[in-house]
Amino acid sequence: MRISPNVRPAPSPNLWLTRGRHDGTDAPEVVRATLRRLQDRTVLDDQHELPGPDGEEGPERIFEARWKAAGTATVRARLTLARPVEGGQEWVLAAEAERPWNEEWPSPATMFWPDDPGTAWDHEPATGLRLRGAAHLPTEDKEIRRLLRGCVRGGWSINVVVHEAMTPDEAGRRPLGPLLPPSLRHRVLEHRAAPEQLRIVNRALREFGVQVPRGGAVMLPTDPAPPGFDADAFSVRTVFLDGTRPTELVDALSRFAALPLPLPDGGAEAVRELRDDWDLMTLEEQLDHERRLVAMYSEALEAMTKSRDLYREAAERAHEALTVLRENGADVPAQPQPRPPAPAPGSPFQQLTRTFERLKGKALRPAAGADGGSEADGRPEGADS
Repeated sequence: MRISPNVRPAPSPNLWLTRGRHDGTDAPEVVRATLRRLQDRTVLDDQHELPGPDGEEGPERIFEARWKAAGTATVRARLTLARPVEGGQEWVLAAEAERPWNEEWPSPATMFWPDDPGTAWDHEPATGLRLRGAAHLPTEDKEIRRLLRGCVRGGWSINVVVHEAMTPDEAGRRPLGPLLPPSLRHRVLEHRAAPEQLRIVNRALREFGVQVPRGGAVMLPTDPAPPGFDADAFSVRTVFLDGTRPTELVDALSRFAALPLPLPDGGAEAVRELRDDWDLMTLEEQLDHERRLVAMYSEALEAMTKSRDLYREAAERAHEALTVLRENGADVPAQPQPRPPAPAPGSPFQQLTRTFERLKGKALRPAAGADGGSEADGRPEGADS
């Protein structure tokens, strides 16, 4: 396996990240319709679309949603749609829960996109493969390596190679995604190798340090491989492609997803925006946020006041020393009055100033259900346990 010079940090176990590409130009309309439908069904506690500068549409479209997983754990999620280009519109989704993620919770992707195979929102941006599909590998080993490199690069998806021991029937040709736990379905890319491809596929997989068993499956490590990754531990000897739930494969995928996988390329920025630029606050959250800002501002002012007093004391002592030197006949040239140093970049004062600028003009949003309506735990349409 290649060693990457860029070591990405491991994310919090409370995070859920994925990305994709929506074919066509109607992505914002599809997302709006899904959010409205799920809010009407009380699956979502609240949702909204962030306006662009001065209320105009910007190059990106940003949507936020909040819901309760298992009826108790609040999840906040942010979907960013990039500017449309020829062939579709790329998107990034970051979600964070109040406690470590449970794979049986509904997939955050189905809170923004319809869980309908006919809606093509789940293409992997680099290769065009579908997250909810089963893609057959190319025939040449060079093409296989090139394809898998593109899928592994960036670290956004969990890649699994499945070998067909024999040509499966119609049920066996269906993707394994619907048989996976809900929160894994939109993070896994399934690659199928035909019965006669075992040798050529394993030749291509040497680069990744893994081998697929005949009629089995293997997970590809991220680049760099996460701590605790062992090729044998994430290799499944037999996968029955008969339409039944592949229990051993599900277990291996769950264990792989539980590893401290590094943040994908661009994932740190998506997480920062989710946490720092979050706009969909309840009244209580907004007030608590303002209280924390006031406390931080008070601490910053206290630190500035202490710094000013120390500077004044130092200046007085320096002035006294100069006076003594002059009284003793020393030739001391006049020195310009020094000025206090400017706040260092990233100081608490500057951070608070930027924070207040972001909050300027924001209206307090009432809590969902504040008018007496109840909040119910819901699941997206079509999702199952």
